[in-house]
Amino acid sequence: MTTLTAVRDDAFAATATDRFYARMAVVCLAVGVVGFAPTYWVPLVRGTLDVSPLAHAHALFFYGWLLLFVRQSSLAASGQMVRHRASGLFGIALASGMFFVGLGMAMHSLKESIADGFEAAARAFAIVPVSGIALFAILFALAIVNVRDSDVHKRLMLVNTAGILQAAVGRWFVLFLAPPRTPGVPASPPPLFVTVMPGLTVDLLIVAGMIYDWRTRGRVHRVYWIAGGATLAIQLLRVPLSQTSAWLTVTHWLLAVAP
Repeated sequence: MTTLTAVRDDAFAATATDRFYARMAVVCLAVGVVGFAPTYWVPLVRGTLDVSPLAHAHALFFYGWLLLFVRQSSLAASGQMVRHRASGLFGIALASGMFFVGLGMAMHSLKESIADGFEAAARAFAIVPVSGIALFAILFALAIVNVRDSDVHKRLMLVNTAGILQAAVGRWFVLFLAPPRTPGVPASPPPLFVTVMPGLTVDLLIVAGMIYDWRTRGRVHRVYWIAGGATLAIQLLRVPLSQTSAWLTVTHWLLAVAP
């Protein structure tokens, strides 16, 4: 009887944990939608949005990821693991597309800002999207390698998804803190230090997972310390690294291969 009760308790705990991650996936989707509402969704609905086709492709892939994250988390929470695994190949294809579209968008923005006369600021700021999509690719690869270890897999997916939401949160910082833009005048990329606070804000999603671990497991899973720590380190190290000759060399390479 004791053994049976323990098995039932373990099953309940697993289901409760999956429900937590399903809720976190919905929160991530909400952050992504609300974050880009002023600069993308509202102008799109009003018919006033003027962006490149690549920007629409970027939105398609990245919001596709958020929707897939919600679906996959919901399937896991409802015990539909067969359907969850069946979508794995689609997830790999989607993440691969995100990497190339994200890198392409970074190159496009770099070239556009240089053409507008902001070369130094553009080269420095390019480290944000490039390092962000590189980290996404690495964490996603690790999540796939650990797909059979659900504890590792689900935590890597949450950390990875939280990481790509920095741009969404950053839009609101720009909206409230940046000086008003003059219509028709190109805007310079912001200085790197202003990206730190949006990064720390989205890190609260990772902190929520750490708190949940501590309350339900009595300790924080190592994935949060390692992957979350790597995310934080990159958010902070971008500022000094963006001014190095090594990063300047990378931007030259990006411009050389950019279409």
